[in-house]
Parts: sequence; structure tokens; C-alpha cells
Amino acid sequence: MLADVKWIKLATGLPDNRKIKQIRRLPDGDTIALMWVFLMCLAGETNDEGMVYFTPEIPFTEEMLSDQFDIDINTIRLGLSTFQRFGMIDIVDNIICLSHWEKWQAVDGLAVIREQTRKRVARHRERQKLAAGNATCNVTVTQSNAADKDIDKEGDKEENNEIYINIVSFLNEKAGTKYKPTTGKTKSCIHARLQEGFTLEDFQIVIEKKCAEWIGTEYEKYLRPETLFGTKFESYLNAQTSAPASSMGKQQQKPKSEYNDFMAQLAAMRE
Repeated sequence: MLADVKWIKLATGLPDNRKIKQIRRLPDGDTIALMWVFLMCLAGETNDEGMVYFTPEIPFTEEMLSDQFDIDINTIRLGLSTFQRFGMIDIVDNIICLSHWEKWQAVDGLAVIREQTRKRVARHRERQKLAAGNATCNVTVTQSNAADKDIDKEGDKEENNEIYINIVSFLNEKAGTKYKPTTGKTKSCIHARLQEGFTLEDFQIVIEKKCAEWIGTEYEKYLRPETLFGTKFESYLNAQTSAPASSMGKQQQKPKSEYNDFMAQLAAMRE
């Protein structure tokens, strides 16, 4: 987390937001609404395009959030489930991602902070290299090897960035969308799948299959990168191509049915 971020932006109309109003009608609804504000604060501290994690390698668990917010764990679970159903968050490989982060925050300001941090780290590394020049030969060799590893890491990062761009550009071309390859959720999903050994060709196959199924339906939202490249990626890759969009009537009814069931459960909890 970046200690430099001391603020987040909140819309003055937040209490009137229709989703927040629905949330406040739930059991412990006011606490869950406060939990949403706390999540935005954590996302601001993380400063990674709406992602929330303890460290990049350690996602927040329900228990950790309960301790962090001092909120009962059952309320934490209800809150996370509600936020997912309302499209306010996505959970990708156990990492919470706040949807539409750009609408909530002054992204340019956060980008400036990231750039300042990057420059400060670069200056620190430069001072370390100068200090290493005054050390013994053995130490110099060790530092040189470490520098070579840093260069290798930078090369890997550039290569990954090119893959991110190629994959999302292919999706935009096939689906007529305008997704950005640089968002935290998209990069996290693609990176996870690359680490599992999937190739650029695998991504293209999944995109072509799912575009054939979903383009032209009211559920084109399922072409979002975090949906296509999430934990179901392998099942999408190995699945047979489904029926064309025109014959998907029964499939289209399922999300609406799930939503209605969920709202019925919430109503029952309020009684």
C-alpha cells in the first residue's frame, strides 16, 4: 500500500445512490453502507486502479476485513455478496476489485502519486548503486548480478504489457468494445492466466467463442475482460461453442432469475 495516498473522493450524492438506498434496507444495512466507504478507502491506499489487497501476493480474507473494519464477519460476508450482486465489486483470484473506479475517484491525481513514488524509488536505487561502487569487489559483483535481474524483470514487464495490449485489442476488435488493457482488474486476470501457462492463442480462442455466443444479446456484459479471463477461463477454452445468440432464450433468463431469487432472499431476511 502507498502511504502517500491520504484521501479519496466521495460524491455528495452517495446517500441518494439507488444501490446504497437498497443496501441500507438490508439487515445491518447502514453498517454495510459504511463498509462500502471503508472499501473505497482501502482501494485508495492500495492505489492500484480500484484493487483492494493487503499486498499484491496476499488478498484480504473475510476474516482480515472483519478485523480491519471492526465489523462482524457475517455482515462482511453479506456485504461482499451484495456488492457483487449489485455490480459494485468483482472478486478476481480472491482479490477485490471495485467496479467503475474511474467514476468514483480523481484517477489523474492518483496517477501523479504513483509517478512520484516511482521516481523516488528510482532515486533510491541510484543511490544504492553509487554506494555499491565504493564496496569490495565481491559486493560489486553481487550488486551487478542484482542489477541484471532488475533489467530482466523490466524486460519481462514490457513483454507482458505487450501481451495485455494484444489480448484486449483483439477483444475490442471482435466485440466492438473499448476496454483498456491497463486497468488493474484486466491486468490481474491476464497475468494470472499467463502464470498458469495459457498462451495468446488460448485467449484469442476464448474471445472468438464467447463473442459468437454473446454479441447481440442483452448480456454482452459477459464479454468483460474480468469475466472472460477469470477463473472459468479454462472451462471456456475447452467448452464446445454454444448455440448462436438468437437461440439463447433460456440462457438469457438465468441471470434475471438469479437476481430475483437474491432479492427474495434479502426481503426474507428483513422480515
